[in-house]
Amino acid sequence: MKTQKKLYEKLCSYENLYLAYKKARKGKSKKESVQIFDKDVERNLRELQEELITLKYKPRPLKRFIVRDPKTRVIHASAFRDRIVHHCLINILEPIFEKVFIYDSFASRKEKGTHLAIKRFDEFKRKVTQNGIKIKGKHRGVQGYCLKSDIKHYFNTVDHAILLGILERKIKDDRILWLTQKILNNFDMEKPGKGMPLGNFTSQFFANVYLNELDYFVKHSMKAKFYIRYVDDFIILHRSEKRLEYFKQEIIKFMKEIGLELHPEKTQIIPLQKGITFLGYRVFYHHKLLRKRNFKQFKRNIKKKLELVKKGLLKKEDLIRELQGWFGYAQWANTYNLRKRLKEQIENI
Repeated sequence: MKTQKKLYEKLCSYENLYLAYKKARKGKSKKESVQIFDKDVERNLRELQEELITLKYKPRPLKRFIVRDPKTRVIHASAFRDRIVHHCLINILEPIFEKVFIYDSFASRKEKGTHLAIKRFDEFKRKVTQNGIKIKGKHRGVQGYCLKSDIKHYFNTVDHAILLGILERKIKDDRILWLTQKILNNFDMEKPGKGMPLGNFTSQFFANVYLNELDYFVKHSMKAKFYIRYVDDFIILHRSEKRLEYFKQEIIKFMKEIGLELHPEKTQIIPLQKGITFLGYRVFYHHKLLRKRNFKQFKRNIKKKLELVKKGLLKKEDLIRELQGWFGYAQWANTYNLRKRLKEQIENI
């Protein structure tokens, strides 16, 4: 396997720092920390460059806050200058690892995402069920099963030593590994040497690097054709329930080797005809529904927003802008009538 040497000089170049600054700043220009940095960009970048070159760089403490969406998550925010360093590192590592990632890993990658993952799921579903052919006998319906699982406390259990070992196979520049270790250690871990903060740009990338080990095991060692992963959620489709049970047991054993564990309550083998909940949708053979939890939360939010518009406390145009993002998600399910009703309600205000 080809390894990469002398990458750190490229990472520390002013060109890379400035590109990273532009990426970190995108959509954040109104934040106070960004505006302060913007007052003397070149001096601030040169200082950061000097710290990196002399290996004196030290990340600042993370800010911790709670997000409910509706699931409660602990998010950690890095200082703006540290986010620049994160982009510097990923600018160097991403082109190297993107070449080895499998096609069917869909999270935090260019030209991927949830919609393409769902589209791929539909494609696999048709192949496994032979375009929805129904079987006769006791078990009537579309034949085919789905092994659906996620990893228990994934971000809190990523093993730093294993992750650095994976990186070291491709990266032979010790300074890159030093910087990676600095970023990983800048987190109040429950267990020493384990865990990555949700919210860090690097955590998203390293999540894919780490689970690329699982991807290769499933695709190449077990020869599972119909596999999709999105961060720590994954599914495997197959015509045989027995075969999926075998896959499950093999994955459980493999997970122990990389210090992870499947979530016992969320690891199930489900007949495709019952519908599979995946990435916010409930996918049946001939149609899709929005996940109930997501839909209920949206209904509560939109009801409040409509009242604010009626009272003149929220502009109709602002509500429409907010809805556009949700419509982009909802249009992938069977929601035409719902979206039509919402548009009519807003127009009639």
